[in-house]
Amino acid sequence: MAQTHSSPPPPPPSWVVSLNSIPVPKPRSTNIPDPPGFSGVGNRRSATSKAPSHPPATTDETDTLKLKKAWEVAIAPAKQLPVNAIMMYMSGNSLQVFSVMMVFMLFKTPIQALIGLPDAFSRFETDGTRGRLWVVKLVYVLIQLVALGFGIWKVNGMGLLP
Repeated sequence: MAQTHSSPPPPPPSWVVSLNSIPVPKPRSTNIPDPPGFSGVGNRRSATSKAPSHPPATTDETDTLKLKKAWEVAIAPAKQLPVNAIMMYMSGNSLQVFSVMMVFMLFKTPIQALIGLPDAFSRFETDGTRGRLWVVKLVYVLIQLVALGFGIWKVNGMGLLP
């Protein structure tokens, strides 16, 4: 039988050794300040010191914030109107699968949004916002009606309306 002489494995490359070793700390130059918000190992605050806390938000501030978020929800469908208009233009007026699916989506999305109107704004309703929220809901409904109008215009362009 022949003896197999197994040589030891070659040493790992230097980059592997440098990745596995702990980096040597470099002397810190004092002329470069730390960036804002940096807390090094030596600069950590003690557990007893706390950052200054903000006072809790008042109900007026919370209601104002909720009203801003409600406006964002109400205006969001208007951002889809130009995209829908371009898609309707690109799909053409002939009866094809793509144009029929496009028309289906033009009707389905606003109808679902109008049915889900109470759910869409329920998280923003408080005693302080109830009186001002009806305007936001009205804008939301008007935008959905414009989207339905796009669908009716497309169906008319396809020749499906009498």
